[in-house]
Amino acid sequence: MAITSALVLFAVIWFLTLLVVVPIKLKTQQDVGKVTPGTQSGAPEHHYLKQKVWITTGVTLVLWAIVCGIILSGWVTIADIDLFHRMNPRGPVN
Repeated sequence: MAITSALVLFAVIWFLTLLVVVPIKLKTQQDVGKVTPGTQSGAPEHHYLKQKVWITTGVTLVLWAIVCGIILSGWVTIADIDLFHRMNPRGPVN
């Protein structure tokens, strides 16, 4: 795996993890009971974004290390996930 591939994999896992972490412990204006006129009641009042970014980064490092280990070990290859049988051991089928 090249460095560029590893960085792209890290970025994809980071953003997917962030999308999972952001709704956790989210306090909306309706939950707090202070809805500002002209805003939606579901707008966040307390979002704790800095802590969520750190949590996302920590979880991503663990997941990224696991995925990179699997890829670099050769346990899963492109041929293993070839659903349409377009590749054979000697190369692509023309």
